[in-house]
Amino acid sequence: MKIVCLLDQGFEDSEFQDPYDQFRAAGHEVTVVGFKAGQELKGYRGRVSVATDRGIAEVRPEQFDALFLPGGSSPDHLRASTEMVEFVKAFMAEDKPVLAICHGPQLLLSAGVVGGRRLTAWRTIQGDLRYTDAEVVDEPVVVDRNLVTSRQPDDIPSFVSKSLDLLRARGATGGQAPVGTPE
Repeated sequence: MKIVCLLDQGFEDSEFQDPYDQFRAAGHEVTVVGFKAGQELKGYRGRVSVATDRGIAEVRPEQFDALFLPGGSSPDHLRASTEMVEFVKAFMAEDKPVLAICHGPQLLLSAGVVGGRRLTAWRTIQGDLRYTDAEVVDEPVVVDRNLVTSRQPDDIPSFVSKSLDLLRARGATGGQAPVGTPE
């Protein structure tokens, strides 16, 4: 599957790099999209840097099968952009897989797509999510139809495992939701 990762400065190093590596190792194509193509982005902890493959103005949601949203301060930067928020809305409207960890659900909040969904996030974001009509839980990973969410770097193994399960199920069913909803 073709996965798009929306990213900006200050992403949480491991929340980007570990899933990125494992998604690619599983045979998925991952495209890093930021505000501009070729921009060098550095992780919050300074251990990881990556150049964006494309700028947001160069891509359309229909070019990708899934969306990956790492945490750190990147999601807060991205959600100030109408283009980024609209991009996220399109994935949720099309019921495509959305994989968000830690602060990643901030983009979902700004897109107004968490109502009626079951999810988790970093503890301070959980508080923000509680102001919507989402069901917020404090668990390592939550799967609700097309949405996989996790809380923090310690949850990366569970996040990647459930994300890959969803991607496999979606690939095998032609993009349709797997049987069952929340886990």
